[in-house]
Amino acid sequence: MGFFEKISKGLKKTKDSVIRQMDQMFSSFTKVDEELFEELEELLVMGDVGVHTSEKICSRLREKVKREKITDAAKVKEALKEIITELMEGGEELNLSSKPSVILVIGVNGVGKTTTIGKMAADLKASGKRVLMVAADTFRAAAIDQLQIWADRAGVDIIKHGEGADPAAVVFDGMQAAKARGVDVVICDTAGRLHNKKNLMDELSKISRVIQREIGDNDMEVLLVLDATTGQNAVNQARQFKEAAGLTGIVLTKLDGTARGGVVISIKDDLGIPIKYIGVGEQIDDLQPFDAKGFVDALFDGEEVR
Repeated sequence: MGFFEKISKGLKKTKDSVIRQMDQMFSSFTKVDEELFEELEELLVMGDVGVHTSEKICSRLREKVKREKITDAAKVKEALKEIITELMEGGEELNLSSKPSVILVIGVNGVGKTTTIGKMAADLKASGKRVLMVAADTFRAAAIDQLQIWADRAGVDIIKHGEGADPAAVVFDGMQAAKARGVDVVICDTAGRLHNKKNLMDELSKISRVIQREIGDNDMEVLLVLDATTGQNAVNQARQFKEAAGLTGIVLTKLDGTARGGVVISIKDDLGIPIKYIGVGEQIDDLQPFDAKGFVDALFDGEEVR
């Protein structure tokens, strides 16, 4: 299954609930007027695009329609796609040019963080990278065990200590192992306690300092994993983590389980944080590197999946 088909299938719930209504709206209007824009904005908000972002999209759409003298409601959809694509483009690619590079993965419990790390490791390995996992979520024995399972599935090495170990010490060992083994990318798991706990943020800062001390100016991505099914709550969560953890990107999971796919647009526009990966299923290859145009095309034009 190709990228377009996989993403299109994964966005089925959003397409069936929101995009279908948009298509019906565009086909029902015989002219492009203010009523069309108002109804479109309402549909965007319903799709969890967010009020601020929906207003911005419709404002730009009004300008584009006027500038290009678009009079056919059906062509407004193409203009809408172009505007959304422009909003979402930029910064999607992981910055992993140094050796070793580090991906620090953060997020609250239950968002699919461990699964995401396993799938990301498999994707990077398939692209020719030598990958090492670091199990720095030492507060739950289950987290260490789960990461080991994913390391086995992905066919990559893992550095781990026992439950209750100092997370920064595990990360230190991981950095040492990465340099000794000639690893390309180190992916570090972290604890997933609530994002408003000061001790968690202090711990993330300590881990970051260890990484920077060991790899210097080498590339480091700080990726926040979010659950798309929580809609605008995911945006609020990202806002709080952004203030405390210096995020470089977002991984949005469980898009296949929600009609709230519009939250992808809201996160990028509201927070200025690029989407790096999106998860659209349970299989190991269902975590896809994000592509703005491919996402918008699949959302608006993909074949309906029954």
